[in-house]
Amino acid sequence: MIAGRLILRDLRRAWASGGLSWPIAFFLLVATLFPFAVGPDAALLGRIGGGVIWAAALLAALLPAERLVAPDLESGVIDQLAVRDVPLARVAAAKLVAHWLGFAPALMLAAVVAAGLLDLSAAALWRVEIGLLLGTPGLAALGVATGALVAGLRGAGAVAGLVMLPLAVPLLIFGVGDGEGAFKLLGATSLLLVAGAPFVAAAGMRAGME
Repeated sequence: MIAGRLILRDLRRAWASGGLSWPIAFFLLVATLFPFAVGPDAALLGRIGGGVIWAAALLAALLPAERLVAPDLESGVIDQLAVRDVPLARVAAAKLVAHWLGFAPALMLAAVVAAGLLDLSAAALWRVEIGLLLGTPGLAALGVATGALVAGLRGAGAVAGLVMLPLAVPLLIFGVGDGEGAFKLLGATSLLLVAGAPFVAAAGMRAGME
């Protein structure tokens, strides 16, 4: 029950602050500007479009990272949950689910618009959508873990980028890969991140409480 309430609370807070719309707006902005940067070559856009979508998805997941945990640490919510013996790993897992619900489904819909701008074929769009379905939980996990690790640091947004971007490289590599093998590796990497991130985030929350 506590996990469900935490998920709904984080979703309501993100909605009230615009945290659900800004990552999607940023994703679409990148997808819109990229064709202007590389020119109208449809063949080139078709070849690199999947990578562009994945890079934009990573940045969209990173955008709210510094606001996922820090506000609750600053307001004492994490301390109250710890006093009530709520496992911090469970709190982090709830934040992971809320973060994924907040950006991934809308991102997958926005990817259809981005595919049109990048002149992706239907088959390429289908591969991108499957990849996002498998990989966005891993991106959400990295976002929550990174948000917990940098909470309270000066310039947390920049530090979050330095921490999260290198760790997301395997997701990007497998996400733009082709074939069943790439999907399996992407799913395995994402699952590993989802399984480990709550414990890393819990450790970051404990450090932030001290």
